[in-house]
Amino acid sequence: MHDGGAAALAALPAGLSVTVRVPATSANLGPGYDSLGLAVQLFDTVTVQTLDTGALEFDLSGEGVDSVPRDGRHLVIRALEQGLARLGYRHQGLKLSAENVIPHGRGLGSSAAAVVAAALAANALVPAEAQRGLAWVLQFTSELEGHPDNVAPAIFGALALSWQEGEEFLSARAEVHPEVTPVVAIPDFELSTELARTLLPAQVDHHQAAMNSGRAALLVAALTGAPELLLPATRDYLHQDYRAEAMRPSAELIGALRAAGHATVVSGAGPTVMTLARDAAEADAVEAFIRNRAQDGVSWRVLRPGVDREGAKVEVHSR
Repeated sequence: MHDGGAAALAALPAGLSVTVRVPATSANLGPGYDSLGLAVQLFDTVTVQTLDTGALEFDLSGEGVDSVPRDGRHLVIRALEQGLARLGYRHQGLKLSAENVIPHGRGLGSSAAAVVAAALAANALVPAEAQRGLAWVLQFTSELEGHPDNVAPAIFGALALSWQEGEEFLSARAEVHPEVTPVVAIPDFELSTELARTLLPAQVDHHQAAMNSGRAALLVAALTGAPELLLPATRDYLHQDYRAEAMRPSAELIGALRAAGHATVVSGAGPTVMTLARDAAEADAVEAFIRNRAQDGVSWRVLRPGVDREGAKVEVHSR
């Protein structure tokens, strides 16, 4: 714990251990900018053990292991320390073990998964009387991320509809129609969320905003009960066109898939492309379309993760 007020915080004892499994998420889903998010079955697994040595130890595998820091700058460590401090505690050393499956910098919620794992771990490590509910986890992680669209489905699973009241972040969970089948095409290049946000205009036309709100409302109906409406429901007016030049291969693939009748969007800030297929048969057609479409200089990894309906899972090993 590196905060200047650490001395006022109670120290966790050594020997505590907790494992958190967090799903990948796809935010926006077309018109649901900063408000809609879907949990999918790609999982990062994080185990945190408390030590009394003052050291930080790391055992990392999978996506991004060659680029993430192995010190106090690691996102899970930073978020965990902040979470513990809010709960009135500090650590005296940690071992972080992580198996990363969610690709980094691709628009599938890797940073949201990290902060959700950290917040849930922190909450599980402190004594029962200091623990808080999932509303606290949502608030804390939304503050760290700046918005709730990825952290909410990571916490609660399925489809999350999120909003803000003053300083409070809130979310409602909705069940996804069982036939809806996500297909993701992950390119071999990254795009930072920060860069993607700089490409958005400060203001949008009132008519565009009204058109987008109608599609966002339709999208909730399509995902939960009317998959046949997914193509018109995923038409976006707020962000995808503005970001297209920063991920031209993704924009071209989206355009081709939509022209072929498939409900395809940018996943989060991109560059991953997600198609919300009406059923398994359409998912087969989408996979074949992507694999058979040549695109110079870009390699796509195509996956069909199911919708994750459970959200993050916590297992306490010792206390």
